This record gives sequence, C-alpha cells and structure tokens, in this order.
Amino acid sequence: MTDRSKGEVWVFAEQEEGKLAEIPFELLGKARELASKLGVKVGAVLMGEGVEPCAAALVAGGADVVHLIEDPALKVFRSKAYRHALVELIKEAQPQIVIFGATHMGRDLAPAVASALRCGLTADCTDLQIGDYTDKKTGETFANVLHQIRPAFGGNIIATIVNARHWPQMATVREGVMKPLDAAAREARGANAGTVVRHASHLDGVEIPVEVVEIVRKASSVNLKGARIIVAGGAGVGSKENFALLHDLAAALGGAVGGSRAAVDLGYCEHERQIGQTGVTVRPALMISCGISGAVQHLAGMQDAAKIIAINTDRDAPIFKVAHYGIVGDLNVVIPKLIKAIRNKG
Repeated sequence: MTDRSKGEVWVFAEQEEGKLAEIPFELLGKARELASKLGVKVGAVLMGEGVEPCAAALVAGGADVVHLIEDPALKVFRSKAYRHALVELIKEAQPQIVIFGATHMGRDLAPAVASALRCGLTADCTDLQIGDYTDKKTGETFANVLHQIRPAFGGNIIATIVNARHWPQMATVREGVMKPLDAAAREARGANAGTVVRHASHLDGVEIPVEVVEIVRKASSVNLKGARIIVAGGAGVGSKENFALLHDLAAALGGAVGGSRAAVDLGYCEHERQIGQTGVTVRPALMISCGISGAVQHLAGMQDAAKIIAINTDRDAPIFKVAHYGIVGDLNVVIPKLIKAIRNKG
C-alpha cells in the first residue's frame, strides 16, 4: 500500500484556451512552503488540449512535477470530464494535499472531486499551514496534517479545519491571499527545474452530457488585483452620485475604484469592484478608504495594503485601527481638497 504521507502537494493549474490563470502561481508559492515542511515534491495538475507549453511556466512558478492530461474532451471546462479525469489521476498518484483556487472553476470542480473520493474539502481558505492534530475524543495524534484556515460566521471568527482521516486533504483558496514566487525565484528555478509526466485521461466511453456551443465573454474594465492604488468607498459615501468623487480621486492618482459590500448592496458601485471576504482580496501600495466603517469582512480583503489612508466622519470607526493615516471629516469636503492638491503638485 502506498504511504500517503509521502504523497506530493498538488495545485490544480487552472487554464483557459491555453492561458494559465494567476491563481495557480499564487497557490504554487504556498505549496512549496507546505511541501518543504513535509519533505515532498510539489505537483501541478495541468488539464486541457494542447496545453503542454504551459508546463514550463508552472515549473518556473514552483512545480517539481507537472502532471499533464491532454484530451479533446478537456479543451473547454466541463465539470464531469474534468472531475472524472482528475479523480482517476488522484487515485493513481495519491497526493496527500490537493489545492484549488476558489474561482468559478475551482468551486465547481473541487466539491465534485471531493464527493467522488469521499474526502473532506474546506472552501475559501485564507491560509494553509502544516501542523499536528490531536483528536479530543480518542486522544489519537496525527502528525503533519494540513491546517485549513478560513473566516467563519460572517468573518467574526477564524476557524482552523483539519481532515486527518480521509485523504487527500483538499481545500480551495481565495484569490489574492497567497503570494507567488517572486521574479528572482522564478528566474532562478527556470523551466528545467521540474519534469512533465503525461497521464491518460480515462475518458474513453465516459458520457459527457454538456456540449459547449459558444463561449461569450464580457470584457471587464476593472482590475483591482493588479492596481497599485485603490480608492474604495462604503455606505458612508451616501449615494451612487457621490461615488463620482472617488472616481475623480482615483483618476488623479492613476488608481482604480473599489467598494465595500455595503456599497455594492446599496447600488453605489458594481459587484466586480467589491473588496472583502465575499469580493476580491487586494494588496495595493496605497489604499484610500472613504466612508468605510471597517467591518471584518471588508478588512479581510484589504488589510495587507502597504499604506492605508482612512477618511470617515466617525473617529471611532474600526477602519482607523488598521489605517496608517486617518482623516476625520466629511469625504465630500476632504476629497476635493485632495484632488486639488494632487493636480496642483502635478
């Protein structure tokens, strides 16, 4: 019998039309940390048709082994085909940890795979660590298991979840919370630091009921994850019209506009601009929070910004506890003055 504790740490390498998403590289950075503590290799699972050229980037990004499955049935993502191929691969290679991005694809695929394998799955993790675990009922101790850490009860507590008895240990991880290898580390690894292993898809005779007729994409003009400067507004902005001030400030700074969930729910800004536990996680060089009280759900998505400036009329607002600089005042007065100062300086 295979010793599962020697199994690799795997990352599902999400791609579309031969272009890798950013999330696999974020996960590979964490996977290297986990694998180092376990003394095992990092594997990346790459599935599709004609996607082998993506393997070199995954190796440079941290994978020791790229497990490649190519099949015409995998050209576009269909849950049943991807699930069947991945389940068979996991049964064959027996990794001890499998990590997915908490993306539309990952949230579809990971639960289906976990159900087929009858193992656990923790969704929307914000951190992963290796540690020991003692079952309080039986007193049994498990060494070097995956501690899956995520917000719970609306973000009011941080829960640590352990699945010590049913492997592989599986989790989805929110986008933007893990750091990929830096450019120097990627260059040092290069494309020859790992190997590519081809596997059969095992899809012969498998009925795949969904046919993709056409793919229609709506282009997004919002890229909060890549923005160095973000001006974000909350319910305290007061109206959708007042959000124009935030757009003016962001334009003066060359930044992007985001919002809290409250602002999105009130219709002040679009959902794609939502920052927080149920939105995107950002790490800008500068974050200017306007009319945001600082609920834990929002802070979870922005508290790692290099510099945070908060503008709020309530001097006791929780946002000031994480802000590097705070301005107590009406944003309708403060922001125009900031814009004027920035433009005059320019």
